[in-house]
Order: sequence, then structure tokens, then C-alpha cells
Amino acid sequence: MNLAGKRVIIVAGSGGVGKTTTAAALALGLAARGQRVAVVTIDPARRLATALGLEELGNEPRRVEGIELDGELHAMQLDAKRTFDELIERLAPDERTRRDVLQNRIYRELSGAMTGSQEFTAVAKLYELYRDERYDVLVLDTPPSRNALDFLDAPDRLTGFLDGRAVQAILAPTGLAARVMGHGTGVAFSVLRRITGIDLLEDLAVFFRSLSGLLDGFRRRAAGVKALLGDPGTTFVLVTSPEREPVEEALFFHGRLQAAGMPFGGLVINRVHRAPAQDAAAARRELAGALGERLAAKVADALRDVEVLARRDAEAIERLRRELGVEDPVLVPLLEDDVHDLRGLALLQPHLLR
Repeated sequence: MNLAGKRVIIVAGSGGVGKTTTAAALALGLAARGQRVAVVTIDPARRLATALGLEELGNEPRRVEGIELDGELHAMQLDAKRTFDELIERLAPDERTRRDVLQNRIYRELSGAMTGSQEFTAVAKLYELYRDERYDVLVLDTPPSRNALDFLDAPDRLTGFLDGRAVQAILAPTGLAARVMGHGTGVAFSVLRRITGIDLLEDLAVFFRSLSGLLDGFRRRAAGVKALLGDPGTTFVLVTSPEREPVEEALFFHGRLQAAGMPFGGLVINRVHRAPAQDAAAARRELAGALGERLAAKVADALRDVEVLARRDAEAIERLRRELGVEDPVLVPLLEDDVHDLRGLALLQPHLLR
């Protein structure tokens, strides 16, 4: 897998195949080779923090200390709500608009829904880090592949929403925003304010007015994010295991990458069973004298199970090679222990970066 010259590495695949540990190991390996690397996860679990020996991660990259590296390793966990707030802060044309939006009750209620499933906020954060000259390489750990596909569509979906009829109808001079300010509606909201103490009319008016001032900024950001995803300096690394369902997910995701014209940088197949060095029958004959016939037979049965798994894995690997056109995928053997700390990452990364 050749990652030379890549500034953005997006790690994708189905759930449970080791995406987070692969992303962390790649980042660690690149930092060990002298690069300044930031690894970003949107996984709410603490797997990345735990693997890197950190108690917690925040919404800004935090340098990983206590490791001897020729470069630097930073890590962060995306906070979708905070990232969207930061985006508002950057795109607001002036301080008043920024304050009006962030303090607006309607925005606070809707911002969770506006961030969607974190796809746009994740690539928006990636875009900000990409423009930050402190980092040579960014590694993004994505959600399971069916959700990760939304990364590809997020810029277009946001632009489509902003330019859609619903938003335009709301913001038109005679649209909903204007009607909200009408006399009859104003009386109704006035009654609501007296009963609840909430000036919903004012909140709506401020929200609509502020939104209209942010549309161009959102369009520009969506265009920048889309360009970043298709940039030659960006690559998608697909992670799978030899099991049937992850293989199908990998084939599906690769097809979507091709259809979208996105750069595909390599295939990692985790937890591959190696064929035993000796076949079961020969092992049974050799061990019978030392262990006894009964125990030697059990060892032989265990070896046959491994042989079956190794043949299954070999068939899956051959299918992936053939259908994805990848002659030399990265094969990571099934390790004795689960990778959950820096020692495990150190064992994993030589397989990824050769």
C-alpha cells in the first residue's frame, strides 16, 4: 500500500473489522517516519483514546506524548455539535450574526438535526485541519461503510438542501419568514409569549435573518469539502476481514467509490488465518509418541479447523483481489491478542507500512 504524497487518508469498512486500530496504527507508523500526523475518529467509544494511552480525546487534536517518534502524533474525537458551532463561527459575516445564531433557541434545538449523522461535520473538520499547516497527514477513522458512504454524498446533499425549494420558500420576501412577521401570526405569538415567557416570534425572525446571511458561506464550504474528497492528495483505504459479510461490504463500498470518482489507495484484510506449517495427519503421527494417541488426535482436530479457516480466508482474499483489481492487498494475520494499546499498534503498523 503506497501512501507516499498523500495528505488525507480516509479509513473505511464495515463494523468490527478493525478500522479504528488500523487508522491509529497507520497514524503511528507515519509519525514514526517523521511526519506530523493527526488522526480523527467519530466513534463515540473510547477505542482510539485507549489504544493511544490517553484518558480522553476532545474536539481539537491533542498531541500524544510518551512515545519516541521522529515526527508528531495528534489525535481527536469529533464532537459533531461543537464542530457545527465552530463552522457557524467561521462562516458568520460579522460578530452580530455569529452571536445571534449561536444564542438562538431555534438554532440550538435544530443544530443536532442539522449535523445529521456527523458525515458533513466530519469532513468539514477534516477540511479545516487540511488547511492547517501544522499537519503533514490526516487520518480519518469513519463509521461502518454503509454510513461512511454518506461522506461521499454529504457536500452535494448540503448544497441541495440549501438550494432546495423548502429553504428558498422560507427565505423569499413573501415566504414563510415574511408571513411569520405578519400581523395575525404576530398576535398569536404574542399570546404564546405571555403564557410561556418565550418570545418564539423573535427567535424565528432572528433565525431566518441569520440563516440567509450564511448560505453563501455554506455553499463555498460544501464545494471545498467535495474538492478535498476527490483531490489527488486524498485516498481511501478500505479495511475488511475475510468473513463473508465484511467482504460483501468492501465490494459494495469500492463500487461506490468508483462511481463517485473517488481515489482508492489500498485494501487491508485483517485477521487472516495462516495455514498450519504441518498438516493434521502428519502432526498426529509426530505427536502421538510424546502426547499419547488421544491428545494427539485433539491437536490434529484443532489443526484441521485452522486449515478450514485458512482455506476460507484464501478464497475470500482471491475474490477481493480479482473483483477489486488489487494485486497486493495488505494481509494482517490474526494476532494472539486484541490490539488495544500502543504495544499492539506497534505490532500492527509494520504490516501496514512496508
